[in-house]
Amino acid sequence: MKKILFCEKVYSRWIILLIDQFIVGFSFVVSLIILEQGDYQAVFNRDVLLYLVLYHLISILVFVSMKIHTGMIRYSSIEDIFRVFKAELLTSGLLVLMIYSFAKPQFGFDSQWFLSMLIINFFISASLLIALRIIVKQLFHYLKDLQLVTKEVLLIYGADRASLLIKHGLDAASEKNFELLGFVDDHPDRMHKHLEQKKVYGSSAISGLKKKHGVEKMIVMEDCKDIEGRKQAIEKCMECGIRVISVPASNHWLKGRLKLSQLPDLKIEDLLQREPIHMDCEHIIAGLCGKRVLVTGAAGSIGSEIIRQVLKCNPDLLILCDQAESPLHEMQLEIEDNFPDSTCKFMIINIQNYGRLKNMFDTCRPEIIFHAAALKHVPMMEHNPSEAILTNVMGTKNLADLAVEYQVEKFIMISTDKAVKPTNVMGASKRIAEMYIQSLQNYERERLFKTRFITTRFGNVLGSNGSVVPRFRAQIEMGGPVTVTDPDVTRYFMTIPEAVQLVLEASVMGNGGEIFVFDMGKPIKILNLAINMIKLAGFLPYSDIKIRFIGLRPGEKLYEELLNKTETVIPTYHEKIKISAVIDYPYEYIAQVINELLVLIQLNDDRQIVRKMQEIIPDYVSTNVNYQCINV
Repeated sequence: MKKILFCEKVYSRWIILLIDQFIVGFSFVVSLIILEQGDYQAVFNRDVLLYLVLYHLISILVFVSMKIHTGMIRYSSIEDIFRVFKAELLTSGLLVLMIYSFAKPQFGFDSQWFLSMLIINFFISASLLIALRIIVKQLFHYLKDLQLVTKEVLLIYGADRASLLIKHGLDAASEKNFELLGFVDDHPDRMHKHLEQKKVYGSSAISGLKKKHGVEKMIVMEDCKDIEGRKQAIEKCMECGIRVISVPASNHWLKGRLKLSQLPDLKIEDLLQREPIHMDCEHIIAGLCGKRVLVTGAAGSIGSEIIRQVLKCNPDLLILCDQAESPLHEMQLEIEDNFPDSTCKFMIINIQNYGRLKNMFDTCRPEIIFHAAALKHVPMMEHNPSEAILTNVMGTKNLADLAVEYQVEKFIMISTDKAVKPTNVMGASKRIAEMYIQSLQNYERERLFKTRFITTRFGNVLGSNGSVVPRFRAQIEMGGPVTVTDPDVTRYFMTIPEAVQLVLEASVMGNGGEIFVFDMGKPIKILNLAINMIKLAGFLPYSDIKIRFIGLRPGEKLYEELLNKTETVIPTYHEKIKISAVIDYPYEYIAQVINELLVLIQLNDDRQIVRKMQEIIPDYVSTNVNYQCINV
């Protein structure tokens, strides 16, 4: 019996129909025996046999038409049971209709006796058919549980319809290697009550449940509305070493089922709990629809997300420019899968190559440019300042000059908070690029050129290539240690979608010459970020996973600013976006010092390059010991 029920094979629907009809016939006979008080001679006669045959024919037609026999009994739901109830009710009704329409006018019979028998039969047959499904379902899950030696003990956050959907989805899992202990909800109307025989606990009880029952994981729904309650429960879980895993919205589940092993751990950005930025999508779409759009750095973290968002705006042509062949190829495959009707050009170009860029402008004639290409890793650029200048400064200058020559409508440059009071080569190179863009904007206004130059400046992006979060995650997976530069180091963080929304908003908000700054809330301590990630993975910081402090690397500083102390901000119509009122520099001066900087690169003298950058940016004070002695 166990082997038959436990088998994953789904048996023929006709076998199910045969079993159902056996129950229907058995119930009919039992109801007659009850009505005749055990007088078998009165039960087994020709008339009763005709009624039974007629009843079976009607029942078969109803069950087949309602597809009762096609359901998988082991996964029966409330809806399936209700359909069985309706099928039996319809069968009885049709039998009464046929008997009173055809049999009663021809043959006399006791209608009261017939109706009494039919009512008794209805309740017996419906009860047995429903009981069959409930018993098989429970027995199937019971036998499944017996197969498992160890099971994970789970909690589900929330005690509402969404939480029940999670429970039902897990119940339908093919491999039930868990035990659902109950739900967690701090709502006073739900606490200490039961939901489908599972108790609803408050978040304060989580630590006790960990000790008593060995709870290992808590599941949360991605689109949970109670953000504060969820945050409190997650913090309790992290304190106790309980892993938190995130469940997508139910419409993303495959065949309505969940598989626990495939559920992702809660993303660290879910713990930021900062209200996301919201944009007016309509005017963003209007600003990009039907345009020829160029994105540099198109295969990078920011560039690829810009591509995805811009494609939703139906541009006339999207030009993807990057020098990384494999990532750009992956981006091409993604676009072909998700945006098959879009018109795109994929171009492998190094923005240092002015000739290749000019050829692209000749053939594609972009109207809007999103400039995301850059060398961004601080320690790497400290050892390669020439490349930082060639890409971040000269590459930007190449694009900007061509944008003016080909009368591009808008040029949106993506900068960084490291350009504010730079302490490293990367930040200084991006600040010089900012200065050139702004000076070119003022120069254009005097000469009545068309292009509007806009800059967006924001902090670290969670999950971007080479950022701290993927680094910590990889170290945790390896068993540690997690390396933090300094216990006091802090950084601003935002998610990739937020960063891109800012860039797209700037593309329609800017009139030219602005540096848009996003209100990123409070900076986050990197040590706290590491501790939370370790806890999210179900480990204890310093015990299971060690944390090692390695000291600030060349060019790094303890904290970063979005604004210089000498800069002021101007509000915009969006409360989360401000404009930095920075000092403007004459175009002739910036163009001259950049040319001097590019000449120095030919000498391959890093110290001379850094000295020149410090002359251009007076507040650039390097924290790299190799360059500190040349601070001017």
